[in-house]
Amino acid sequence: MSTVEIGQLPASYEEAVKELEQLVARMEAGELSLEQSIEAYKRGATLIQFCTTKLDKVEQQVRVLDKDIFKPFQPTDETEK
Repeated sequence: MSTVEIGQLPASYEEAVKELEQLVARMEAGELSLEQSIEAYKRGATLIQFCTTKLDKVEQQVRVLDKDIFKPFQPTDETEK
């Protein structure tokens, strides 16, 4: 993993999560050298920041759509079955 790859952002949230899962699996399996683990950790931090930013933006959009009023879920008779 090169320094350029660490800073490159994925095209979508889903791609970021998929790549992050793959990095974690490789690290947990012990497939990486110490240097590779450090690079993977840096990449993982970049991906986590990307995902957090995306989720924050979506939360803001939901608040706007819901006029900043989150309503408690009220199950109907159909959903209680």
